[in-house]
Amino acid sequence: MQGLRLVPIRRPDRVLGMIARLKGEIWEALPGRIVVGAGGVGYLVNVPLSTYDQLNPLEGGQIDLRIYQHVRENSLTLYGFAKDEEKDVFMLLIDRVSGIGPATALAVLGGLPVEGFKQAVVNGDATGISGVKGIGKKTAERIILELKDKVGVVQTWEPGSDRSNDARDAEMGLMALGFKQAEARKAVDRVLKENPGAGSADIIRLGLRG
Repeated sequence: MQGLRLVPIRRPDRVLGMIARLKGEIWEALPGRIVVGAGGVGYLVNVPLSTYDQLNPLEGGQIDLRIYQHVRENSLTLYGFAKDEEKDVFMLLIDRVSGIGPATALAVLGGLPVEGFKQAVVNGDATGISGVKGIGKKTAERIILELKDKVGVVQTWEPGSDRSNDARDAEMGLMALGFKQAEARKAVDRVLKENPGAGSADIIRLGLRG
């Protein structure tokens, strides 16, 4: 047909760059979701109940969230967290445990504090994890098996470690990005040897350089 111009449909990940952090005004707040206004745009962010309770968001207030942007063929969803360690656990669950999607990972964070979840994995406490609404015993056992055996989180998450909080947080962050525990620890040790006193964010950044 003459004069008709075909315009290709753009995928969601081509429309927006990846969002890693979102700071702005709270336009709406309900348990499990917050609308954050930034630059005249309202972003709907799904949050675990743990983040919601920590921040106690009130309309008109300011908020600063760590963001994971989940892109699928026909949708783009934002997940927000109060702390890096919450985001790291969320990413470990969805990226390293088979059959775990964002909704299930949010349920885990909403049902257990981060430290409680870590210790349940370290101790093999499937009953504690299956106490979370929507998490069955088989799913809890799979979470423990895959995080302990395939990722190797135990050394990083065991209490009583003489490593600094920054080193532990950096190890966890690197594991969330795909490193195995031994690889993450080796990278952290190398960075700290060359840059004593580096914070967790710098350790992760330098560790990714290899």
